[in-house]
Amino acid sequence: MPARDAYHLAVRHALEKAGWTVTDDPYLIKQGVISMYIDLGAEHLVAATKGQEKIAIEIKCFTQPSYLAEFHTALGQFINYKIALEKQEPERDLYLAITQSTYDAFFTVPFIQQVTNKTGIKLMLFDADQEVITQWIN
Repeated sequence: MPARDAYHLAVRHALEKAGWTVTDDPYLIKQGVISMYIDLGAEHLVAATKGQEKIAIEIKCFTQPSYLAEFHTALGQFINYKIALEKQEPERDLYLAITQSTYDAFFTVPFIQQVTNKTGIKLMLFDADQEVITQWIN
């Protein structure tokens, strides 16, 4: 079982406040002999289509002195999880959850935006103190 990030419960509570049902905590994905854990799996009923939206959330805190080093780790995990999810459950979208302040301080840098756009990283921004989702970026 992987260690939980400092914001794990804040993200879980934010999802639940927004009407999501957390179905897996953590969400296990297996590819052959390799097992990986994404922090959360969640589902949300979509009233307009009467369907179901499924997501997996990887939470990153960005508390180390080097945001770039943490970004490299987050990017590597995101790519591995995305590829594994495409085989295991292709209808489930993967999001990287970061605080709104981390986004404002680092993810708005043009080079970082270029990387997130090229790699298809979807972001869920949240306020850790209020435990609310502030923005979805696809």
